[in-house]
Amino acid sequence: MNSSQAKPAGKPSEIVVFMVRRETECAGCGRELFDGNLLRMEANRPLCLDCADLGHLEFLTSGNTALTRRAAKYSPLWAVVVRWARARKRYERQGILVTREAIDCAETECLADEESRARRRERAAARREGEDREYEAAVAEKLKEMFPSCPAESAGRIAAWTCRKHSGRVGRSAAAKDFDPEALRLAVIAHVRHEHTRYDELLMQHGDRQQARSEVRSGIDRVLSQWENPAGPA
Repeated sequence: MNSSQAKPAGKPSEIVVFMVRRETECAGCGRELFDGNLLRMEANRPLCLDCADLGHLEFLTSGNTALTRRAAKYSPLWAVVVRWARARKRYERQGILVTREAIDCAETECLADEESRARRRERAAARREGEDREYEAAVAEKLKEMFPSCPAESAGRIAAWTCRKHSGRVGRSAAAKDFDPEALRLAVIAHVRHEHTRYDELLMQHGDRQQARSEVRSGIDRVLSQWENPAGPA
């Protein structure tokens, strides 16, 4: 851990343990700590788990939300394990430290109701899929209002591309969810740029995005003008 890095956010009652990224040593017993080892910081001093009175706990990796929640509930003492992510420049949760008995109890509970939890997940996934389809259809309808001569296939593809989850694209923004015309227009322009001009080819050839955009701007404007005309292409 680097003491200059931002402290990880967490609840005041949570004990935070760090997964080592660079070699250091325990300020209590002098034990060497290597990449992947765990330590707790006390008064800016790194302590191994034994010196921090956490050595009797076991590491339960993240991934199973129900197991993690139940193990923390059954463990009289537990800690959050975090690791510094260089790319994101933040601490990210890796799992928790809990007692072996707590893990055993949590695993027993999870096995007992695994089938019912699986059914709940399936129902939730089906509900989300239905909601996504409805939203996608609504976006396509709005696009057809804005661009009445846009082919139905293109409107559908734009709506699907715009609404794709976790894409970070403009369509998943709050503006697009409210059918903001400017946000949807940007999505249409992006589609036209890639599908109806030589933009991708030009970008591959020159590597200059602004130059490639400049060369295809008139072509984009021409397609937009055609799609906005209720009578279709002139």
